[in-house]
Amino acid sequence: MRRSLLALTLTPLLLVAACGGDSFDKNSGGDDAKAVTVVGQGFTEADLMTQLYKLVLEKEGYQVSVKNFKTRDIYLKALEAGEVQVAADYLSSLTEELNRRANGDDAKPVAEPDPTATLATLTDLAEKNGLTPLEPAKAEDANAYAVTKRFAKKNNLSTLSDLGRLGKPVALAANSDCPERADCQLGLEKVYGIKISKFEPLGFGSAETKNALIKNEVQLGQVGTTDATLANKALVILTDDKDWQNAENLVPVVNTEWLKKHEDVTAALDTLSQTLTTEDLTELIGKVDLERELPATVAKDYLTSKGLL
Repeated sequence: MRRSLLALTLTPLLLVAACGGDSFDKNSGGDDAKAVTVVGQGFTEADLMTQLYKLVLEKEGYQVSVKNFKTRDIYLKALEAGEVQVAADYLSSLTEELNRRANGDDAKPVAEPDPTATLATLTDLAEKNGLTPLEPAKAEDANAYAVTKRFAKKNNLSTLSDLGRLGKPVALAANSDCPERADCQLGLEKVYGIKISKFEPLGFGSAETKNALIKNEVQLGQVGTTDATLANKALVILTDDKDWQNAENLVPVVNTEWLKKHEDVTAALDTLSQTLTTEDLTELIGKVDLERELPATVAKDYLTSKGLL
């Protein structure tokens, strides 16, 4: 999945945030009973999620500040210590991060395509670290594979199985470690029988990968399911019809001790999770990345339209 891949490779997507940074006030959200700090990872999707969390918690009377960090390992330490209280993360990626921390870098993967099963595993792992995952959103930013609409139409493709049955070798553009990954080239070949004729290490969902698709330098490109630029570039995701990729639903993760004293945040965040779909999130990302709206504005408009503000 997208975040599984990114977590393992310390992806450049986990950038320095536009606001906040890696430092934090150790008392932030800790002394005032209604103060809370929400943390994200400093890219468009994470910025939207932290703003959505911020707004629904403010509706419950909380004074909310937002911090963004470069990498998951940095904010997890702060979250475990209660220096920040709520984080936006990804179901399988966080599960595998905690799995490796508990069982070593070579630990057998435990995340699954089934979000319910993966949440149960994550809950067990998180408990040992003083963390509680809440209900995952319907919205999922999963690892996916795209082709041009022209290529799909010409070859009657809508799923990865269709591409496997086509039997034609295709060139693949993806993250540099893709050839060794079960959720990338190895799985494309083994699970779907897709013949990879050439691999280009152009990056996950990067402009280079998408441009290579458009120019027909490659026929298959690794992207994320919430990539809002695909439609404008006449690219389309082939459905993972064998449920190959692990679940990467957006999930709020809360410091357990803080949650015991603030149980009302569960209902507020769960209601958001029950509402937000992958299609919704993709549209919101497009408003920020393509229409240049501010994440806070986009988040407020969305929640208002859904009756959550």
